[in-house]
Amino acid sequence: MIKTKITQLLGIQYPIFQGGMAWVADAKLAAAVSNGGGLGLIGAASAPGEVVRQMIREAKSLTDKPFGVNIMLMSPYADQVAAACAEEGVRVVTTGAGNPGKYMEMWKAAGIKVIPVVPSAALAKRMERAGADAVVAEGCESGGHIGELTTMALVPQVVDAVSIPVIAAGGIADGRGMAAAFALGAQAVQCGTIFVCAQESPACETYKRLVVEAGDTGTIVTGREGGAPIRSLKTKFTRKLLKMEMDKVSREEFEKLAAGSLRKAVQDGNIEEGTFMAGQIAGMVGKVAPAAQIIRELAEGCEPLLLHLAQERGITVE
Repeated sequence: MIKTKITQLLGIQYPIFQGGMAWVADAKLAAAVSNGGGLGLIGAASAPGEVVRQMIREAKSLTDKPFGVNIMLMSPYADQVAAACAEEGVRVVTTGAGNPGKYMEMWKAAGIKVIPVVPSAALAKRMERAGADAVVAEGCESGGHIGELTTMALVPQVVDAVSIPVIAAGGIADGRGMAAAFALGAQAVQCGTIFVCAQESPACETYKRLVVEAGDTGTIVTGREGGAPIRSLKTKFTRKLLKMEMDKVSREEFEKLAAGSLRKAVQDGNIEEGTFMAGQIAGMVGKVAPAAQIIRELAEGCEPLLLHLAQERGITVE
């Protein structure tokens, strides 16, 4: 059993987080991950506070284990969601797309552990000064909104920059990736794409099938021209978006076409108009499985590597 500062801090069995993916990370998936020993996260995305409150209550009815909420701070409902998390006694809040500083006092008073997602060492240091309990260092291999640094380059630099625990995210799909994250100094990992394909995930069957069938070069990044790059599966639609950027089509026209495309992918499986967000490890996801099995296979694949890495890989240290 792998025990780290994160498992001790949060009271979880495995140092594995499920990403707070918009439209995918609902109460059922979060509860299933937490019941499986990891940390499940509800993705608040742009939902109003009362909607998130109901999801929190639903998750509580499904698990007595710790779970959290991921808050996109640029959401117009961020204030409502932040308050709902404090009022409902959520154990953990992860944040993205902004500075959670103005909520820190309220969250700390409620006993919430605050873990911002960061794309750089500079932001990690800022979050530590603001009172964060840990940070998620997310590399550009991940699905959805991405930064510029890879996980391999980002994680050790964040580890060196802060004294709080670091969770590695981006490009982790099996025990090898998890062991590599620990070698870089991380205390836990966060995975998204593999949990899209959890049986408990609300993603439609088309979405799951596309991930399972994807190859190693099956993702594409769009939105760089507008400063908000997003990694998703290669489809006719995402290739069209990329061509619009290359052709310097107006940002208004681009955003009009892209609006609502994630919901169309997750709920409807609309290949013609949907953005199926996924990380570069999509080619490593070979099946749909229960969340608890996904967590167990990650841990079971990681543990022997941590114990016998040199011997397993034919490495000699003299």
